[in-house]
Amino acid sequence: MIKFKIDNIPVEAKKGETILEVARRYGIYIPTMCYISKTSPCASCRICSVEVKGVDGYILSCNTPPTEGIEVITNSDKLQEERTNIMKLYDVNHPLECGVCDKSGECDLQNMTLEFNIAQQSFSAKDQYRPVKHWNLIDYDPALCILCEKCVHVCNEVIGDDAIEIKMGGYKSTIIPKNSETLDCTFCGECIAVCPVGALVSSGFKYRANAWELNRIPATCAHCSAGCPLEYEVRHTGLNGDKAIYRVKNNFEFTTLCGAGRFGYDFDVKPTNQKQIMSKAIEALQKADAIRFSSIITNEEAVILQKLKEKLGIKLINEDARLFKEFMESFAATSGKRLYSADLEDVKKSDAIIVLGTQIATDNPGVRYAMTVASKQNGAKISYFHPIEDTLLQNVVTQFVKMEAGTEEGVVALLAKELLKNAELPEEVSSFFKNLDEGYLEAESNVGEEELKQMSAHFKRAKRKTLIVGADLFAHKRAKNIAKLIGLIEKYSEYKVLIVPKDVNTLGVSLLCDLDTPSNENYVVGYNASGDFTISSLDENADMVVPALNQQEGTLTSIDKRVLPTNVALEFKGASLNDIASALGVYKEYTVDYTKELGEIDKAFSNVEFDTLENFLDRLGEDIRGYKLKNSDVFVNFTLEEIDDLPEFNGTVIYHANPVLQFNAYTARTTELPKANELKGSQQFAMAAKIKDGDRVMIDLGDMKIEREFKVDEKLKGTIAINPTFDLEISPNRYRFEKSKIERVQL
Repeated sequence: MIKFKIDNIPVEAKKGETILEVARRYGIYIPTMCYISKTSPCASCRICSVEVKGVDGYILSCNTPPTEGIEVITNSDKLQEERTNIMKLYDVNHPLECGVCDKSGECDLQNMTLEFNIAQQSFSAKDQYRPVKHWNLIDYDPALCILCEKCVHVCNEVIGDDAIEIKMGGYKSTIIPKNSETLDCTFCGECIAVCPVGALVSSGFKYRANAWELNRIPATCAHCSAGCPLEYEVRHTGLNGDKAIYRVKNNFEFTTLCGAGRFGYDFDVKPTNQKQIMSKAIEALQKADAIRFSSIITNEEAVILQKLKEKLGIKLINEDARLFKEFMESFAATSGKRLYSADLEDVKKSDAIIVLGTQIATDNPGVRYAMTVASKQNGAKISYFHPIEDTLLQNVVTQFVKMEAGTEEGVVALLAKELLKNAELPEEVSSFFKNLDEGYLEAESNVGEEELKQMSAHFKRAKRKTLIVGADLFAHKRAKNIAKLIGLIEKYSEYKVLIVPKDVNTLGVSLLCDLDTPSNENYVVGYNASGDFTISSLDENADMVVPALNQQEGTLTSIDKRVLPTNVALEFKGASLNDIASALGVYKEYTVDYTKELGEIDKAFSNVEFDTLENFLDRLGEDIRGYKLKNSDVFVNFTLEEIDDLPEFNGTVIYHANPVLQFNAYTARTTELPKANELKGSQQFAMAAKIKDGDRVMIDLGDMKIEREFKVDEKLKGTIAINPTFDLEISPNRYRFEKSKIERVQL
């Protein structure tokens, strides 16, 4: 620890901390304009300048680490004059349109101008012609831009798109798309969030409301398992008092949202004829053999469904959560822990990362952003094993290993042998690896000794290592053996393992529900899933519509193994699952009355009242939301099976994966998000399938047919095409790679 003083207050700095970071930790105010905690210092505004006794001139506190014994002064007449002059320069020719600017009321330039009492402009500069740029979901007004560089830093260092840069030109300098005529990015909107003025704004929100008119509702994102914190900003829409969500914001200083979280907010639903439909729903449940449901529900809804199963003596079917549960049980049998050890913070701090079994950039953007931070801030080396190269990760992946589809078991076995080669293993495990037919596995999987040695060489000096695995593995016919091998890596290597749940509450449902394997059920009630009678918030044409996740309060269990609260942004004037259950004898006054009973159903949870759960990050970025699951020890008891013959996927192969900004039926019905539902493949795929760009095609999977428009994607290679699932209900028990027959549809 480095001891020094700030404004005569004794303080201590941790290794790598800057003067500004120490000041903030001790609650000492230093003004900033361009600084953001989650990136490297922009160091462009100089507002954070401080004095150090015995040192001439000013020191930038944002990028200067302290030395032992120095005395820092954060406020003096000279500093006040320096900062005032800087603000005068920022204010020169800045358009006086605060009355209509989207940032007004929460604008850093506004606030700092008032703080330093800049009442008039005493000098000027010849203004430049700066037309507004319209970049799809984002508008950029260069006349309002102060060139703080926050947007550039966050796009490169956190998101990984690296899509914008500063075009230097003195007073003519501006932000421009990088290597493109127009903005080519994933449209996460994080540049909008970090912009301190109104230069970068949401095109859908622009001029619709002022910041002070909006009510903020803290919630958890409903689209993937990352559990990102956000705030729905709500306002009335007219004289009748109805409210709508106008935009979504995040604590951009420490957290990040993808575009689906930021722009995919209007998925609320309106109730159907409740009294008539309610009685039909009750009748349907009373005669049902099973309830089929999705993992896009709260923990409390999962408990209600479990209690209905027990009350009515029926099956409970959720293939997504069941497969995940079985995978985790097999993982626990070898790792000795019920849950995986890593979380997103571990990924951010990693200097070596292996990714396998997931198209992670679109499966879970939160993991992608954590990987980007690891790469940009720690210099992390990243090895990515997959049959399809993910171009969204090209700025961070250091080694892409193209494996064959279906060969995950063989690849994991080879990987485990490499990672555990110096570990002290039980005799049966050592014997298993000794007897591996490496030549066969390498030949069939396309992952050889050379690739694994290269990976190990990259990771030689790494101290913090993470293995990330995902949804490709859960429905694999050899999923249980794969999970056991991954559990061995968790237990006997330096790697922490992160297993990425597919949906927003896959982990929570897998822990709270006793799930059945589907068979030949005669009558099924669907809850956020298809059935003979459907109760859903995902399908507006369901037999009975219930509140969406932005219309109810409850908890969700995230990838970080954290139980997170979410709140009602918009009222739902109708019945909920709790109302139906109460009518059937499973009674609670409110759905969140089940929150305090979660720990009674599964010991990983705690018995905590919903209203006592916090939902914020503190001033230093520590996540105070909800609580962490308890990770208990599990008796190690397993038998490793011999690696099965690796399958071959020849011809035209389909990979079920969503495009950027799409996840499920919620995102599919939002107004701002693009609905790109084409089958995308390479020119090589088109030749193999005898189709061309723009053709209407039928994808024949044997037991299922899907009609799509085909688009050639120049970024893709090989004979695997990507089929989106956000607008379809495809069972999670289908392996994500499937052999297919493609036929042109005659129009």
